[in-house]
Amino acid sequence: MSRPDDPHAHDGHGHAGQAHGDHGHDDHVEAAHGTMRDYVTGFVLSVILTAIPFWLVMNGVIASAGMTAAVILGFAAVQIVVHMVYFLHMNARSEGGWNMLALIFTVVLVVIVLSGSLWVMYHLNANMMPMSPHEARVQP
Repeated sequence: MSRPDDPHAHDGHGHAGQAHGDHGHDDHVEAAHGTMRDYVTGFVLSVILTAIPFWLVMNGVIASAGMTAAVILGFAAVQIVVHMVYFLHMNARSEGGWNMLALIFTVVLVVIVLSGSLWVMYHLNANMMPMSPHEARVQP
């Protein structure tokens, strides 16, 4: 059993001989944390970007349901960006640009999967619909 003051004792986390506050991280790595002002700005923008679509739907400001859905999706996309910038601290400089590259790859992959799925479902719907009763009577 090792003594509590032994500098070579393990601290239970696999770090032998390290001080309690030192977790083996390099000193030159800085965490990309935002300030309180950044968090408040992100929160206020998020509330505004939630309240406006809520108001649009509840008061029936836009007559067309399709246009209302498009506007809400636009606000949702802007809110995603706000969350990524103010809360996840993603920008072109974070992690040497790898975060942004991973995000771009993910967006491209999601667009390909969604558009391909919609394309397949559209063609399945158009080409495999059951026949109408009239078409069934005239079939040989």
